[in-house]
Amino acid sequence: MRTSTHPHRFPMLLLATMALAPVAQAATPLELLADYSKLAGSPPLPERGQRLFTTEGKSELNLSCASCHGSVPTKAGKHALSEKAIPPLAPAFNPESFTEKSKADRWFRLNCMEVLGRDCNAAEKADVLSWLLSFQR
Repeated sequence: MRTSTHPHRFPMLLLATMALAPVAQAATPLELLADYSKLAGSPPLPERGQRLFTTEGKSELNLSCASCHGSVPTKAGKHALSEKAIPPLAPAFNPESFTEKSKADRWFRLNCMEVLGRDCNAAEKADVLSWLLSFQR
């Protein structure tokens, strides 16, 4: 007995497999802020975000986020070690800033590890992002 394959079965399986693949999650900075705030269980505090952003970390280099992004992150910055150009971080000055959850999480992970020697928690992420959102054109 021969089993026949439905001609549309392969494309349907391919689509089903693609649906399970990791996909970049587009978001707005406000949606990310809402997510981080919800995870933190408390409203964000922009002034605490500014303090975290400008405080030097515990590494031997004494870097802060502001070391590379500037104390007012509305202009292009420069990486303190590699001198690579960095676009403005404040979303109002860079339309690509904080528009993808995976990139935002990666940015926080890398920068918090470099400056603080640990990952930032959800409240810290919400605080920093709320401060960055306070900058308007």
